[in-house]
Amino acid sequence: MKHLKLTSLLFTALLFSGLSSFAQAQKASPRNEGEGPWPQLIIRGVTLINSTGAPAMGPVDIVVEGNRITNVQAVGSPGVKINPARRPVLKAGGKELQAEGMYLLPGFIDMHGHIGGAEKGSDADYVFKLWMAHGITTIREPGSMNGLDWVLDQKAKSLRNEITAPRIFAYTVFGQGNKTPISTAEQARAWVRENAKKGADGVKFFGASPEVMFAAIDENKKLGLRSAAHHAQTDVGRWNALNSAKAGLTSLEHWYGLPEAMFKDRTVQHYSADYNYLNEQDRFGEAGTLWKQAAEPQSERWKELISQLLALDFTLDPTFNIYEANRDLMRARTVEWHADYTMPKLWDFYSPSWNSHGSYWHSWGTEQENDWKQNYKLWMAFINEYKNRGGRVTAGSDAGFIYELFGFAYIRELELLREAGFHPLEVIKAATLSGAQALGMEKDLGSVEVGKLADFVIVEENPLKNLQVLYGTGAIQLNANNEVIRAGGVKYTIKDGIIYDAKKLLADVKEMVEKEKAKTGYKLVQPGVHQH
Repeated sequence: MKHLKLTSLLFTALLFSGLSSFAQAQKASPRNEGEGPWPQLIIRGVTLINSTGAPAMGPVDIVVEGNRITNVQAVGSPGVKINPARRPVLKAGGKELQAEGMYLLPGFIDMHGHIGGAEKGSDADYVFKLWMAHGITTIREPGSMNGLDWVLDQKAKSLRNEITAPRIFAYTVFGQGNKTPISTAEQARAWVRENAKKGADGVKFFGASPEVMFAAIDENKKLGLRSAAHHAQTDVGRWNALNSAKAGLTSLEHWYGLPEAMFKDRTVQHYSADYNYLNEQDRFGEAGTLWKQAAEPQSERWKELISQLLALDFTLDPTFNIYEANRDLMRARTVEWHADYTMPKLWDFYSPSWNSHGSYWHSWGTEQENDWKQNYKLWMAFINEYKNRGGRVTAGSDAGFIYELFGFAYIRELELLREAGFHPLEVIKAATLSGAQALGMEKDLGSVEVGKLADFVIVEENPLKNLQVLYGTGAIQLNANNEVIRAGGVKYTIKDGIIYDAKKLLADVKEMVEKEKAKTGYKLVQPGVHQH
């Protein structure tokens, strides 16, 4: 199947010049899913897993009026019949949702969610439904690659619940839409002011000269906007994560810039003599050796950097999942959801190619995977220690690249935070309250508390025991009849007091993929295996 692919060179130009944007995805259709909101909604008898550090508790009744939580009331003890006299009374015209035996969490926040793109066959309905089917009620779009106006349109429609979509926070790639490259502090400040006037929530940086970076981050913060940065190798040698944090950056995406801030015996990573940044095999392959070039865990430089970032209230958004193929390519290629939920164009985009960003599997094997396994150990140790010392860590997916699929990738991110050493309750905090704080939205989002917006995830299994029950495909279990079943999958996603059938949303996505395959005669095959 042939289609236009985005070249690595073009991708780089987009990121650093901001002169263009990706081919736009098709916008979301008018909403025809979801029930509510009601004058009053009472969720009955659920076990609450909150993000505040509190252990699970239930049964509780949660009362919502319109789109706000008005009461969270314990109504009894586990396993004991609930006395009706203890329960909030349903008002006329209200709705009861019976959730006895189920678990309720705050709506998930994906802090790194790109809204697809036409070159991947990933239109908004497809992406939004995959997110909502996995309990993601809020996303931060770090770059607005479909164009800021496009994203702001979808944001406004989502806020009015005219489309089935998470809340959207739109960050613009620095320089996007400018007629010429930004090369001075004055130009940087002017662009940032114009970006704010257009209605953006923040800026996504990849790098620039120190003068330009400082001016842009500083101006953005003065305007009350938030910011994020992927410290690309093109500029990290002169401006790393610590430089950004001191200038006022809100969050670090991925991990680039952290090892560089801890170099002791060098000022740049050890690039091989024939390294070429636009060869992504070089870029990602050699990045796998970067953490071991920096200061060792628990060394003075390591501890000092954490202390400095903590003092600056800096946020780390690691996106562990998006690089997982680097340490286990076969796993990433063969996860079970690709067969039913990955669009043909997206599968083609993932496949080894000189032209598609993140499709750099030209010669990838044991040595590269082993390097990345060591990379992960050091990276995870840093993130876990940062959390343990009081630092803010969030959950972001960056799906749509490197064999990571929207929604599913986010749940995988939660599993990887667990692998890094987070307690399951700390994982939930990263997925909810920490994200809300990084967005400056903690008064409205991130926890189940009176006065906050009614964004919830409801699942029939306990995710603290097994985060895999949050995947749309559920978790494997054996029942009393020795039958293999799938347990879990989010049952209800509630946004703004509107109840969505999460499993129906996922079924809609499966149907989209089936129709596309039928239309094109496409069969998903592994790279290098010819279709017959």
